[in-house]
Amino acid sequence: MIVKRGIGINVGIAIGKTFILEDDAVIVEKKVLPREKIKDEVARYKMALSKTSQELELVKSHVLEALGRQHAKLIDAHSMILKDPLITKDVIGMIVNERVNAEYALSKKIEEVLKKFEKITDTFFIERKNEIIDISKKIIQNLTNKKPNIINQINKPVVLVANNLLPSDLINISKSPYVIAFCTNLGSKTSHTALFAQNMGIPAVLGLGDITKIVKNDTNIIVSSGENSVIIDPTPEMMDVYIKKKEQLAKSEIYLNRIKKLPTVTRDGRKITLMVNLDRDDSIDEYKNMNSDGIGLFRTEFLYLNRDSIPSEDEQVNVYRKILTSTPSLPIVIRTADIGADKVSNIGFKDIISETNPFMGFRGIRLFLRYPDLLKTQIKAIYRASLDTNVHIMIPMVTNLDEIIQVRAIIDDIKKELYAKRITFKEDIPLGVMIEVPSAALIVDYILDYVDFISIGTNDLIQYLLAVDRVNQYVSNMYDPFHPAVLRILNLIVSTAHKKGKKVSVCGEMASDPLGAIVLLSLGVDALSVPLKLFLKVKQHIRSLNYDKLSFLGTKILNESDSSKVVEMIEKEMIYEFK
Repeated sequence: MIVKRGIGINVGIAIGKTFILEDDAVIVEKKVLPREKIKDEVARYKMALSKTSQELELVKSHVLEALGRQHAKLIDAHSMILKDPLITKDVIGMIVNERVNAEYALSKKIEEVLKKFEKITDTFFIERKNEIIDISKKIIQNLTNKKPNIINQINKPVVLVANNLLPSDLINISKSPYVIAFCTNLGSKTSHTALFAQNMGIPAVLGLGDITKIVKNDTNIIVSSGENSVIIDPTPEMMDVYIKKKEQLAKSEIYLNRIKKLPTVTRDGRKITLMVNLDRDDSIDEYKNMNSDGIGLFRTEFLYLNRDSIPSEDEQVNVYRKILTSTPSLPIVIRTADIGADKVSNIGFKDIISETNPFMGFRGIRLFLRYPDLLKTQIKAIYRASLDTNVHIMIPMVTNLDEIIQVRAIIDDIKKELYAKRITFKEDIPLGVMIEVPSAALIVDYILDYVDFISIGTNDLIQYLLAVDRVNQYVSNMYDPFHPAVLRILNLIVSTAHKKGKKVSVCGEMASDPLGAIVLLSLGVDALSVPLKLFLKVKQHIRSLNYDKLSFLGTKILNESDSSKVVEMIEKEMIYEFK
C-alpha cells in the first residue's frame, strides 16, 4: 500500500481501478531536406497549425456548452500560444534556413523556450510551461497524423491516471459516465485542470509528481480529494474504512440539502455571519440558492485573463451590475483585481519585464497604482453599478498607508466626475482592504483609521509570515495555520479592529477548514467567507458548535507554544460532529 499526497480538488471519495492515460510523446528525428522540398515542408507545417487551431475552436465550443463562457476563455490561452511568433515565425525560419523537417524545428524551438523556465518555480509560469508543451504535442500529432489517446473509448468505471490533461481530455472526461475520478503528476490549484475539475465536481488529486510511474493499469486505488491523497493498492482493511467514509459522505450530501434554508447559528443560538467567495459571475444562481449572508469576496481577476485588451468600463459595469442586483440587500464585497505583471503584459503593457518571483513582486494594488487608469476604470465601473445595492470595495496586497490614501484620492476624483455627468450612484460605499501581508497586520491600527472594514487573506498571510510556499513540495508541509505566530498575528488583527469598532472577516482557506473555523471564531472573527462548494459543509459545521466553549478556547490556544498542541486541544475540548 502506498499513500501519495497532492492537491485535492473538490471533496469526495472514489474507489476503483486505474486506467493510465499514456503520454502521447512522439520521437522526433532530424531530417535534412533538399531545397526543392522546403516550400512543401512549410506548407505542411502551416496546415498542421491550421488543423490545431480548428481543433482548439472545437474544444472551446464544447467547453462553452458544458462548463460556461468563463471556462471557455481558458482555451484562448492555448490559442494565443499558437499565434505566438515562436510558433508562427521562428519555427518556419528554422525550416527554411536549416532545411530541416517541421517536427524537428518545432521541438528544438520549444526546447529553447523551456530552458528559460527551468529556474522559475512560480506556479503561474510552470502552468504556462505545461501549456506550451501541450500545444507543441498537438501540433506534432497533426504533423505525424498520430491519433491521441481517446478517453471516450473507456467502457467501465475507472480512476484516470495521467501525467497531465489537456482541455480536450477534460471535456471527454466530463462527457464520460465511466471516469469516476482522476489524478495527475502535474497541476496546481490555479491550473486549467483544477478549474475544470471544480466545475465537473468529481474527485481529483493533482501535482502528485510521479504517480504514472508508480501505478499500473487495473490497480486498486482510492482517491480522497478532501484529504489531498490517493491510496494505491490499499489493504482490505483500508478499503473497508473508505467504503464507509464514502457512504457517510453520501448521507452528508442529503443532510446538507436539508439545511440550506436553516439559519447559520451555533447549537447555543449564536448567529454566525457566513458568506461565499465567488471567482466569476456565472455562479449567481447557485449562490442565490445557498441562503448565505452575502458575498465576502468577489474576485475580478477573470476579467483580465486570456485576452489581449483591457476590459472596458462598460463591460465591467455589466458584470458588477449583474452580481450586485442578484441580492441587492446583502453585502457584496468586490475586490479590485489582484493580478501581476505577467497578466498586464498580455493586455498591452509591454514596458514590464518578466519577474523571477511574481508572488513577492509587482501585483495587486502596487501594480494598479503604477497604472492608475486600470484602478480608476475598475472602481468607476463599480460606482456606476452601485445604485440601490449593498456593494463594498476591497483593495488587495496593501502594505502601507500611502496606498490607501492614493486609492481614497482616486475615489474622490471618480465621484466628482460622476457628479459632473449627473450619474447617480451609491454615495457611501464602504472601502476595505485585505490584510494578507505581515507589514499590514503590524500597522493595522493605523490602517483602520482609513478604512471601513478589513478582511484577512489567510492563504498569503501564512505563507509570508512563515516564509513557506504551500505549493512547493519541499516546504509545503511547513504551511501551518495553527503555528503560534499565525495565531498571535490573527489575534492582533481582530482585537485591534474591535477596539476601533471595525468588523473583521476571513476569506482564506482557513475559514472553510473545520479546525481553522473554530480557531477564527474563538479569536472573535466577525464573518467567514468560504468557497461556494464548501458553504453548506461549513454551515453544517457551525451548526454543530457551542459558541460559549469557543469564547474560552481562544485564550487557551494563544498560550500554547506548539501547533500540534493547539490542534489536540481543539479536538479534545470541542464537541462537534460531521453528519
